[in-house]
Amino acid sequence: MLELWVPITASAALFQTWRTALQQKLRGVLSVNAAGFVRYLYALPMGSAMLTLYTWLSGHPLPTINPTFLGFCAIGGLLQIIGTSLLIMAFGYRSFAVGTAYAKTEAVQGAIAAWIILGEAISPLAGVGIGLGVVGVLVLSLAGRGLGRGEILAATFQPAALCGLGSGLVFAFATIFIKKSNMSLGGPDVIHQALFTLVITNLMQTAMQGSYLAIREPDQLRKAFSTWRNSAWVGTLSACGSACWFSAFAMAPVALVRSIGQIEMIFTLLFSRFYLKEKIKPGDVAGLLLVVGGVVLVLVGR
Repeated sequence: MLELWVPITASAALFQTWRTALQQKLRGVLSVNAAGFVRYLYALPMGSAMLTLYTWLSGHPLPTINPTFLGFCAIGGLLQIIGTSLLIMAFGYRSFAVGTAYAKTEAVQGAIAAWIILGEAISPLAGVGIGLGVVGVLVLSLAGRGLGRGEILAATFQPAALCGLGSGLVFAFATIFIKKSNMSLGGPDVIHQALFTLVITNLMQTAMQGSYLAIREPDQLRKAFSTWRNSAWVGTLSACGSACWFSAFAMAPVALVRSIGQIEMIFTLLFSRFYLKEKIKPGDVAGLLLVVGGVVLVLVGR
């Protein structure tokens, strides 16, 4: 029988894919920082509602805040903001496909970082599954881009790839600090703690990026509120996705969660095929099989 964190992780990947699809509508309206800001601002109401409902249903009191918890939330939240900016920066270069692909190495980088910092060891079979999944994601990211092997290798040392790798590394460390913030609460219910961590982290991220916009991009701050009809949906899906991610991180090793979360690429492929009516290329099928094979090995070897 599958542990609870597996379907929770799959739900997180689905919410994230859905949010990304809706966020495309905001690209021509908001700046990079404003687009990130609405993700946190409009996630707060939904996150708070989920926390309130779960608190009422579980009967548990709210966790007690401590300085260690606040510090980890602040660092994890800031790293998420930086990682998002690096990923978007990769889009601005000619080799953006390579940059995006390298950002997906987060699963491997996260596995190494979690092993060093948290002492989370994984089985050899699960390790092979993680590697296979990353290869599949790289194939899916680069399929049909018309890039030869030499071009891909050359692009590895260009700014887009470096931003992508940096984004993956920063997101990996953000995940670890978010998990440490959850662990620092020390309560009996990890899902309750995860929802509490989500709300506090979102609150800090809203304050951090909102302050930046108020000082550097005040016109974008106004647009963030005027686009509330679309932005509210982005924030709602972001809150649902983050609630699932945070809960899964609290229940299982970071490397396994991130590896299962790579099925986000499968959801993206299905969305492009059945919603956007785009044709699936042979490289997409190969990448899909590799990702599925990697997920199977992770589940068997966990």
